[in-house]
Amino acid sequence: MLPRLLRSCPRRLTSAALSLLAALATIAALVVGAPPAAAASSLPCDVYAAAGTPCVAAHSLVRALYSSYSGSLYQVKRASDGATANIGLLATGGYADAAAQDSFCSGTTCIITEIYDQSARHNHLTVEGAGGAGAADVGAPADALPVTVGGHQVYGLEISAGMGYRDNTTSGVAVNGQAEGMYMVTSGTHVNNRCCFDYGNAETNNLDTGNGHMDAINFGTECWFSPCYGQGPWVQADLENGLFQSDAGYSKNTSDTGTGPTPFVTALLKNNGQNHFALKYGNAQSGGLTTTYSGGEPTAGGYSPMHQEGAIVLGTGGDNSNGSIGSFFEGVMTSGIPTDEADEAVQSNIVSVGYGGPTGSTGTLSAGSEISLRATTSCCTTEYVRHQNNAAVISPVTSSSSSLDKNDATWIVRRGLADSSCVSFESRNYPGDFLRHYDFRLSRQPMDGTGQFRADATFCPQTGKSGTGTSFASYNYPTRYLRHYDHNVYIASNGGSNTWDSSASWSADVSWAVSSPWAP
Repeated sequence: MLPRLLRSCPRRLTSAALSLLAALATIAALVVGAPPAAAASSLPCDVYAAAGTPCVAAHSLVRALYSSYSGSLYQVKRASDGATANIGLLATGGYADAAAQDSFCSGTTCIITEIYDQSARHNHLTVEGAGGAGAADVGAPADALPVTVGGHQVYGLEISAGMGYRDNTTSGVAVNGQAEGMYMVTSGTHVNNRCCFDYGNAETNNLDTGNGHMDAINFGTECWFSPCYGQGPWVQADLENGLFQSDAGYSKNTSDTGTGPTPFVTALLKNNGQNHFALKYGNAQSGGLTTTYSGGEPTAGGYSPMHQEGAIVLGTGGDNSNGSIGSFFEGVMTSGIPTDEADEAVQSNIVSVGYGGPTGSTGTLSAGSEISLRATTSCCTTEYVRHQNNAAVISPVTSSSSSLDKNDATWIVRRGLADSSCVSFESRNYPGDFLRHYDFRLSRQPMDGTGQFRADATFCPQTGKSGTGTSFASYNYPTRYLRHYDHNVYIASNGGSNTWDSSASWSADVSWAVSSPWAP
């Protein structure tokens, strides 16, 4: 049953209004359990424009945010010769042409040097310079966060400490108490408790200029004002000199325990700049939005009214506090406060594109294929490589195992981060995290773009040493192979000083069956 608005609307509507109503119809279908026949034709900035709160900034590495957008999404710079290339779309209103990046960066590495604003305001983000709390940042590695969106392999932006983007000379962004809204799609699996993984309004001089001079979404596990409930990560408002979950700073919502390690999260903030702000979050793969706070501005001085300066920051605090980590896929800022209905329509569209969906390939070592790795040693033929508390182990997985166990035991094959003729293994449920050896032990870690990480996370397949299956030689220790020993996973040689280098059953322990993935 459609909302009353759709059944009692006037006969003559503007095209903008029709776009909003179409998006609302999609929501209605989801609410009653009937999935839409196809992804909504109105993309987030179309929806917000129809609601009277147009985008003044629209940034995404993965897709268009206007149905009519046909320009570039971001720019990459090649390490080998310093050349740059713009990465665009496969089609107008569509998804990123990741193959163009792969081709341009083949045989070398690339960083992301600019993220283009799809709005007419041209508020493009470039690598952030030095600020009051941090030295100049560096660009994020362009291949650190492969992900499937809309059925296409694309790349998100993975921020490690010391990385960030900014525009201090913007157009149309709220200043001096003007109303605005913003959202970003991020990840709950790549977070920390350092300041500050932000997206939104910041100072124009990279300095802390006082209370109320920022208005940005913050996402992480840093609890600025106690108490915070649960373990986080939480969607908070960085309004300068504090990460706010309410007008008092601390959380007044005991049910807001954070999103947990949800792979894809919609984080939303809106602020009328005078006496009210609201925080929302949602699972970017399913469902609607949850409001965690809606009420007055912070009661401390300087926040009511706000004093925004209108710069845009991504990945750091307003003074370039850059100790945080985080993931960014898309985000927008609006002029004025969007309606709750428009927010839900945007969330519906985000869900419809299928963040983190299946790659479409399974059971092989081809790039993009989803697999599970089964031990072939006679003791352990029902055990698979999985991550558990970050460490790589083998443990039994069966059809009756939990969804978590199945996801932990599923990996996406990527072209080797150090050598494209080899392979790397990305976690299925922790986007941007790869199997990597450190001190010979395997664990799941976020890709930081360094040459050391690339080498440690690259493995070269060859015929199984036992005569069956596949063995994987370490790229930077080529006489060591991926091996299970006492249910832990190492890179091990055939004989050596370490216990896991034991020659006993070595050939079988380093031979793996590449199988279909346990995760759907």
